[in-house]
Amino acid sequence: MYTGFIKVQLDLRRPITVKGGRAGGVKGQEAFYLPRGSINTLHISSTNTVRQVIEALLRKFTVADNPAKFALFKRFSREDQVYTCKLSEEEHPLFLRLVAGPSTDALSFVLKEQQTGEVMWDAFSIPELQNFLRILDKEEQDQIGSITRRYNAYREKLEEAMRATGGPG
Repeated sequence: MYTGFIKVQLDLRRPITVKGGRAGGVKGQEAFYLPRGSINTLHISSTNTVRQVIEALLRKFTVADNPAKFALFKRFSREDQVYTCKLSEEEHPLFLRLVAGPSTDALSFVLKEQQTGEVMWDAFSIPELQNFLRILDKEEQDQIGSITRRYNAYREKLEEAMRATGGPG
């Protein structure tokens, strides 16, 4: 068994939820976006699996999100082409790093969101779900405003046409 460090680039497109301190005796959580491309170094052993590495990264950042929402990818270059491949949960990142050698061109790791076809709503935290609701409410209000403006413009044109023909109105 070996121990060592791996660097993991965080390529997250959605906000993460972090555990905060206690505000008024209540444990707080806050959702925000991490800077894209930030890199974190993690000390692990050659027996640690991908799942354990993801969990350790989330613990290091005090992320409250479900680890199942994330996947670890390996990135490598061959003949001026960059390839990215999702690692299975049973693979051992430090072992892969040791076999590939020290060059990050030969192998690097990237943490991304799972790319599943279905939305796993129960994997989201309450602040994330509240954020989704705020976005949906804003979109709904925008649509209502658009429809109301269109209706009012149509009604004005109709009333104007009726006045021009001497009809009621």
